[in-house]
Parts: sequence; C-alpha cells; structure tokens
Amino acid sequence: MLRYLILFVCLTGLSFHVVAQSPKREFRAAWIATVSNIDFPSKPGLPAVQQQQEFINRLDQLQRLGCNAVIVQIRPAADAFYESEFEPWSRFLTGKQGQPPYPYYDPLKFMIQQAHIRNMEFHAWFNPFRALTDSKKNPNPATHVTKRNPDWLVNYGGKSLLNPGIPETREYVLRVILDVVKRYDIDAVHLDDYFYPYRIAGVEFNDAKAYRLYGQDFADKGDWRRNNVNLFVSALNANIKQIKPHVKFGISPFGVWRNLVKDPEGSPTRGGQTNYDDLYADILLWMKKGWIDYCLPQLYWEHKHKLVAFEILMPWWDAHSYDRHVYYGLGAYRMLGNPPPVWRGTTEFMWQLKDIRKDARNPGYALYSISNFDKITAPIVDSIQEFNKRIAFPPLMKWIDSTPPPPPIVKATPSSQGTLLRWEAPSAITRPNELIRYAVYRFVNDEKINLERTDRIINLSSNLEFHDVEANKYRKCTYVVTALDRLWNESLPSNAVSTSSKQ
Repeated sequence: MLRYLILFVCLTGLSFHVVAQSPKREFRAAWIATVSNIDFPSKPGLPAVQQQQEFINRLDQLQRLGCNAVIVQIRPAADAFYESEFEPWSRFLTGKQGQPPYPYYDPLKFMIQQAHIRNMEFHAWFNPFRALTDSKKNPNPATHVTKRNPDWLVNYGGKSLLNPGIPETREYVLRVILDVVKRYDIDAVHLDDYFYPYRIAGVEFNDAKAYRLYGQDFADKGDWRRNNVNLFVSALNANIKQIKPHVKFGISPFGVWRNLVKDPEGSPTRGGQTNYDDLYADILLWMKKGWIDYCLPQLYWEHKHKLVAFEILMPWWDAHSYDRHVYYGLGAYRMLGNPPPVWRGTTEFMWQLKDIRKDARNPGYALYSISNFDKITAPIVDSIQEFNKRIAFPPLMKWIDSTPPPPPIVKATPSSQGTLLRWEAPSAITRPNELIRYAVYRFVNDEKINLERTDRIINLSSNLEFHDVEANKYRKCTYVVTALDRLWNESLPSNAVSTSSKQ
C-alpha cells in the first residue's frame, strides 16, 4: 500500500509540474504542405466537398495536438490555391493547372474561416521563387509568367526558379503575395527557406547575365545575391504593414545561419550549407532591421548531433532574436520509416518540446508536417496532447500593437444543468473588422482570481456565451471573461460573477 501511495504522490506531483509549467503564451503550429500533395489534399482533383472535409480533418487533428496556428502552403510553385488574376489554379488542388475546383468554391477563404472557427491563426505560406517543380515540364497556360517571361527563369537541380536577381521578378512576386494580403483575412504571410536554391556541388546557379546587368555595385556575387533577397524581404514587409498593419510576416529558414568558423557571430556548428553562404538569406539582418516579425528556423536535428546539435542551435537562435520572435521547426518526419535509435519512441521529440518551453524567450514551434501524424505511433501523439492540454495564446508582438480591447460585461444564470454565461461584446474596437475572441476563466471554492492560471481557462471562442456543464461539481464557481483581439492582446478581466451549486 505504501508503495502505491508513493507512486500516486509522484505522479500527482509530475502532473502538477506539467500544469504549472504550461505557459499562457506559446506558438503551437504545424505546416500543411500542398506541393506534390504532401499533406493536403490527399490527391489532386478531388471533388470540392471531399477537399473541404479533408481540410477540416487536418484542422481537427491540429486541435487535438493543441495547436493555435496553422501554416498552409497556398502557392507551392507559381500557382494558387485561390482565385488569382496572376497565377493559375494549382494542379495539386484540381488535377490540372488552371482548372478551378468543382463544384466551385474559394479554398483559401474556406480554409481561413475554418481556422478562425477553431481559434487558430492562419499563416499563408508562399514559396516565393519556385516556378516549376520539373524544369522539363511546364503545365501552365500561355499567359503564365514562366511562358511570358522565360528569361526570368533559371533551371537548377531539375527545377525552374524565378531569378531573384531581376528586379521585375521580385516586383512580380511582391504583387502576387500582396494581392492575397489585400483580399483575404489572413493572420500572417509565411515564407519558407527557398530564396536561392540549396547548393549542388559543382553546379553553378546560372545568373551571370543578371549579375552583369544589375550587379555593377557589387564586387562579390554573393553580396549581390544577398542584397537581392534583402530588397525583396524589406519591400514585402513594408507593403504588408502599409496594407494591413496587423498581418504578421514570418520566415522559416534553414536551421544554420552561419558556422562559427566563417563568422564570429555564427553558431558553433559544422553545417554543410548555411543560409548566409548558400541560400543568400541574411536572417539576422532581417531581425535586426525589424523586417520580419518571427523567424522559424528548421531545427530537424537531434540533441548531440555531431555537426548541428539541437541543444546548440536552439539557444543560439534565441540569443540572436533581436527583439523579434523565434520559434522552432521540429522534424516529426524523423520518427517515420526506419529511424535511427535516437528518433524511436518519444524521448527526443518531447525533449525538444520541453527545451523550447523551458528556455525560449517566446516559446513556440511548428511541426513538419501534419500528415506524419497519420503514421506516427500513438505514444508520441498522446504525449504531445498531454503536453499541450492547456489552452495557450500566441505570444504578443507589441511592436505591431499592444493596445488591448476593453473587457466584456458578464452575466451568469445557474441551473441544474450548469451555468450559462453571457456577455456583451466590447463597445470600443481598436481596429476595423476586428476579430475578437473571449477566454472564460473559472475559479472554484473561493480561489483567488489569477489570470496566470492557464489551468483555469475553460473555454476560448468568438461566441458571446458559454454553458459550463461542470459548474455544479463545485460548491462555488467564480467566473471572469477577457477579450482578446486578433493580435492576442488581452483585456482586463470582466466583472466577476459567482454561482453556488444547485445539487
């Protein structure tokens, strides 16, 4: 009996520790890749209703994992998962490039609505410069940019890319992305790691002509290439904020900025490729300049990796955030197939999640990618669900906005079926077309009101009422409701309302 009592106390203590350490703010996301139908839809050309149901299933899957954001690839290769005047419907969606979904609907509008219903941010993921996934096949109509401007293309590694060194190319990609910012209610623009392509040994990226035309001010071609990407990133940020100041801008780079042997500011790693030297992406400059709101480096390696160890890279990125947020891309795919011993079981993946939660200034991560969780064994899914069982709001970005909405006014109606809470929307809204959510806190049996208690948040929604069916389990319940705007600024608590059990 004593042994079981000790075990109970230990487990109870562990459970309390997990709850106590569960942060109120944490970015929790997963990527949904559409190129080659990696995650969605399951195959091209499905009927619209089946596409919609598959996407709903993906979001429900994310919800079970505790996610509060989704990163969806809506432009995989100079094509579109939405109605666009610039680029054709993606064949990965409809089966044929340029063919709309049938019956017709707007997938992007649908996906955003479904994400917001579940209180998830929708990050619209663009691959900026990939034009063709197979340089030998061009399925696009004659009006497409790859056929109207073939001189903008560079074939490399079996793919075709829009050349970032041509000013008109950069302007074109800007127009494509900003068109979405203007017309859709997205929460963020998200770019992946493909600016210039990953280097292939012995194969030169053929941009010599563009360098002759536009690189006269640069003695080094690498500096010119980095400047091309810098111009693109800075212009994109400025235009996003001018059109819709609340829309975030994030980039998910390769996991190594630069190795220490090349730069005293670099990480003590031995990455075979780096952002700065091979992809011509100077991520640190972008954070120093405030051109991006978050950086999400892809840390797909394990602890104690010989060249690029997780426990080295994660704190290095966190120390080089320059007052911007850094979240971490985690490689769920590493657990599939016949993984090396370190990726078997739950130990490594949960170790990474715990490190981020414990040590990051603004904890957050994204899982690559969601379809892997169709195949990963139950223990890791169960572990993530338990790890994320408390509601968390995305971290605040005070440089965008820090003004919270006013608190709601709450009324409570107890009954034998529980307590019905109703409240009025705040009278003053800080921005037009504001998206307001409400968090319901419940404190029982004369507990003090403490909004830092994440285990006391019992509901988060955009509704103006909530029925607490568990209210009568307690002698007394005291409720407060807070309002959160779309940037997750939280209001002061509402008036407190208390009810007694009807048992």
